[in-house]
Amino acid sequence: MGLIQEIDYGTPASTSEKQVTLTVDGFTVTVPEGTSIMRASMEAGIAIPKLCATDMVDAFGSCRLCLVEIDGRNGTPSSCTTPVGPGMVVHTQTGRLKDIRRGVMELYISDHPLDCLTCAANGDCELQTQAGVVGLRDVRYGYEGDNHVFKKNDGAENFKWMAKDESNPYFTYDPSKCIVCSRCVRACEEVQGTFALTIEGRGFESRVSPGMHQLFIDSECVSCGACVQACPTATLSEKSVIKIGQPEHSVVTTCAYCGVGCSFKAEMRGDELVRMVPYKDGKANRGHSCVKGRFAYGYSTHKERILNPMIREKVTDPWREVSWEEALTHTANEFRRIQYQYGRTSIGGITSSRCTNEETYLVQKLIRQGFRNNNVDTCARVCHSPTGYGLGQAFGTSAGTQDFDSIEQTDVVMIIGANPTDAHPVFASRMKKRLRKGAKLIVLDPRRTDIVRSAHIEAQHHLPLKPGTNVAVVTALAHVIVTEGLFDEAFIRERCDWDEFQDWASFVALPENSPEVVGQLANVDPEEIRSAARLFATGGNGAIYYGLGVTEHSQGSTTVIAIANLAMATGNIGRPGVGVNPLRGQNNVQGSCDMGSFPHELPGYRHVSGDAVRDIYESLWGVKLDDEPGLRIPNMLDAAVDGSFKGLYVQGEDILQSDPDTKHVAAGLAAMECVVVHDLFLNETANYAHVFLPGSTFLEKDGTFTNAERRINRVRKVMAPKNGLADWEVTQKLAQAMGLAWNYQHPSEIMGEIAKTTPSFAKVSYDYLEKMGSVQWPCNEQAPEGTPIMHISGFVRGKGKFIRTEYVATDERTGPRFPLLLTTGRILSQYNVGAQTRRTDNVMWHSEDRLEIHPHDAENRGLRDGDWVRLTSRSGETTLRALITDKVSPGVVYTTFHHPDTQANVITTDFSDWATNCPEYKVTAVQVGASNGPSEWQRDYDEQARNSRRIATLEAAE
Repeated sequence: MGLIQEIDYGTPASTSEKQVTLTVDGFTVTVPEGTSIMRASMEAGIAIPKLCATDMVDAFGSCRLCLVEIDGRNGTPSSCTTPVGPGMVVHTQTGRLKDIRRGVMELYISDHPLDCLTCAANGDCELQTQAGVVGLRDVRYGYEGDNHVFKKNDGAENFKWMAKDESNPYFTYDPSKCIVCSRCVRACEEVQGTFALTIEGRGFESRVSPGMHQLFIDSECVSCGACVQACPTATLSEKSVIKIGQPEHSVVTTCAYCGVGCSFKAEMRGDELVRMVPYKDGKANRGHSCVKGRFAYGYSTHKERILNPMIREKVTDPWREVSWEEALTHTANEFRRIQYQYGRTSIGGITSSRCTNEETYLVQKLIRQGFRNNNVDTCARVCHSPTGYGLGQAFGTSAGTQDFDSIEQTDVVMIIGANPTDAHPVFASRMKKRLRKGAKLIVLDPRRTDIVRSAHIEAQHHLPLKPGTNVAVVTALAHVIVTEGLFDEAFIRERCDWDEFQDWASFVALPENSPEVVGQLANVDPEEIRSAARLFATGGNGAIYYGLGVTEHSQGSTTVIAIANLAMATGNIGRPGVGVNPLRGQNNVQGSCDMGSFPHELPGYRHVSGDAVRDIYESLWGVKLDDEPGLRIPNMLDAAVDGSFKGLYVQGEDILQSDPDTKHVAAGLAAMECVVVHDLFLNETANYAHVFLPGSTFLEKDGTFTNAERRINRVRKVMAPKNGLADWEVTQKLAQAMGLAWNYQHPSEIMGEIAKTTPSFAKVSYDYLEKMGSVQWPCNEQAPEGTPIMHISGFVRGKGKFIRTEYVATDERTGPRFPLLLTTGRILSQYNVGAQTRRTDNVMWHSEDRLEIHPHDAENRGLRDGDWVRLTSRSGETTLRALITDKVSPGVVYTTFHHPDTQANVITTDFSDWATNCPEYKVTAVQVGASNGPSEWQRDYDEQARNSRRIATLEAAE
């Protein structure tokens, strides 16, 4: 086991199909036209010295180390900026080139600290390596005179020297070690797209500067780590490397944050994680990362992590640490007692979208085989369950249609109710790169999100629609396309039901669906709606990306169907560059749905009422399965309050903080007799738990995650579980305690069972994933290499189905008491309920939830930026500080839900999607006013939480 070394070819690969053959140092090599000489040489196995070149960014040609000689051509051109030509004869090692390279390297070293033995990059420094490669043995120029290395020159202050910037919590910037190769600046521009870095000064005065000569922490830097990864010296260094030292082995695994599913090399020293480095062969992230995946892994060793099982009789009692055996036996006995006393359906479970596919599969199996009911649900209930319903109705399958690479062929991007720069930042960087190359952008969102206007990007159309009017606005877009004859008739006749299309077209063409009528309803300029519709229909490949701003509404499923209608009407399905793409929130929310976590579906989205499907599992599991759908999460809570639901196993979810109408959730949990929380920390739900089973992090287990593009990625164990057991082992031991004869020895065996019983996973195995890297389901005999693009030759359901999308206004209305509309969302540095990211240094950027309010609304209420305000709805009230901004429209306020001391969901209501019960987080009528302190509910909640988290100390033996 050693470090995984990835080849750096120096410049990006060419996508040309035309091939060119040349000779490099006597070796013949054939490469695509447009390839640089440097890359062609590397592909022939010949490494040309370089410092400013790396294959993550475009060629720059500034370091002058990569010079070559070409027969028939004068001079010594740089190999990184010179493209190959047919029959070209290249020499990389001549006497002339050696002398030039040594001379160039001398100049670099003459203005560089010689503290190599104590430098953090010792052993991983490209400058050090290249000095050896070019044969530098002496520096003739000395180290006196002008320099950037020493704080003083001849006793006087050296104004060219700059102190180390340690303001960022994760990395340092040491200007004295900078060789001004511009790799960091180019990575920030080309890979991340933030443009936070620049080169200030000219000539010898040049240096890297964050923003306008700011500290990193005060600049626009988003701490994605691209600059650190690109730096060839110790100028930009991870603080973890400075503290621990260089890693000695690495393991490729998958990030456990958002639905992008980035691949990382976990670089280790022994069993200690030194750093996470994005893996260039990761097909979801292509070597890029964000602040969460790159740096925010410290929660795995946080002091608040619980490592021992605990039980208690009442939620008012302190916790008592016990053995695994006692905790699991107690849990099994309690669940049996409750079922004997209250009936078979009186208990259930919630699977985790943070856990692996294998672990999720086992939880739903435990509930169906062990509990003998279908009372299983998952966090997708409160996020993307309308996606499953809507796309299932229109296309026949419940997932996005494209891979992330598809964005590179998109001409028009439409973003609806999503904030990719904050919630899916790595994919957003790829999207922004495409936009900078000329693709057009349409955004439908009540807020002016960062992607609407940022460096070198501006949306052609931003429709700041009123929260709750999604269906009306998307249908108005379709109205324009139909009434102006912009639909793709050939596609519709071939791929869809023409009669259904005509019925739908007659509906959307009605006057009440026109932009003029809808614009007044949604507070959007009708001409903007018309122009956006024309652009999407006629602008080439059109791709729709949407998020929770679509699904978390009372008409969430209807909006998903409306989006599917729009894509089919314009023929934007079934090829690269187009499609309907839900941006999934959590790392394995797609997988948790795939694994049968809904109460009405077995793995693979097959309804529990199907006899043939049940037969598969009944013969394998040896039990008779219930053919009736079980309870959804809201139904479980309602039944608990009613007294018929008494036991719950919750793996890796915090429903008290994440689910709507917090008071109702608390009432439901309080009414249960055995709540089992299986997690890393005593989360908010654990306030009402009777058993706590400590969980394991993604670093401590083997398994798979399935990301938003249906990509199945391996999760690999890089260290032993600090709690003693991986989560799948905990669930298995609970099943055994309940009398089930489970005996899995490794998660690969669980995947084997999944593949055996689920057609879309039929060819998936750990061995196959090792061979392929990753695959996108369906992966079976019909699609042995997976399915990057869905519905190429036809829809899964046969013909695409057009469905009328009648706009029905939400029952949540503004009025004199509650005149504003609250909508909620996420921020870049924090993740979901914050259980992980709040226990990292990411709190430096977002230490509290703030309420965004428009200057007009703030002025009317006498509020200033930073004031404490009381946020009140029909459901409850809370207090937080105001953030005055014009990102939100007048009449709309916005906050995040990352911090439990705010508990934004005490404000949200119990209104939900008509088809799936997905809560209407995005539309809550509220009032905002000045506040002098926490609300009564916040004070009571804080006291209850502190009391609930007490852990009894063991008495010393007498």
